Amino acid sequence: MTVRVMLVSPAMNMALRQPRFDDGASLDHVGLRQARAAAGALPEAGRYLRGPSTRCRETADALGLDAEQAGDLRDLDVGRWHGRTLDDVSTAEPRAVATWLSDPLATPHGGESLSALTARVGGWLDAGSDESGRILAVVEPAVVRAAAVHALGLPLHTFWRLDVPPLTLTTLTGRSGRWNLRCGQPLHPAAGSTD
Repeated sequence: MTVRVMLVSPAMNMALRQPRFDDGASLDHVGLRQARAAAGALPEAGRYLRGPSTRCRETADALGLDAEQAGDLRDLDVGRWHGRTLDDVSTAEPRAVATWLSDPLATPHGGESLSALTARVGGWLDAGSDESGRILAVVEPAVVRAAAVHALGLPLHTFWRLDVPPLTLTTLTGRSGRWNLRCGQPLHPAAGSTD
């Protein structure tokens, strides 16, 4: 069966502007305004999901979605780095950051490895491919990257080379083992047609 999985990255907040490992911050006023403006640009789906973060919840709400929270679509767990800026962590623990960025199995922060994230998201994606229809989910950029890496069978180190801007749509169409990818379509009124 063929399924269309549409992943929307959440709107901007201060954690993204700094850059800071997610600290549960709400959308900023610009992000909220942009998400509300993009509401009419979303493709229709039979099922709406969202990651559990504040940013995903607020983006889904601003987009007008009645989205169910999906635990498997949670962000990468960065353990004790949660809430800190990347600059701060890089200064305090340069070797740990270098290891984390180069080894997909590393967990110097005490959280989740990129390998584990990709396996978790890939498991969700493969389970969803047993359905037919359309799924739209508001998820953190790391989840979008993990889905793309898994679906296309990319090497794990490519995770860091995939950019996922705020309020963009990434679509995976296919089924387990064979996926097509459409990346980074901006959500704005002119982008409403994605077929």
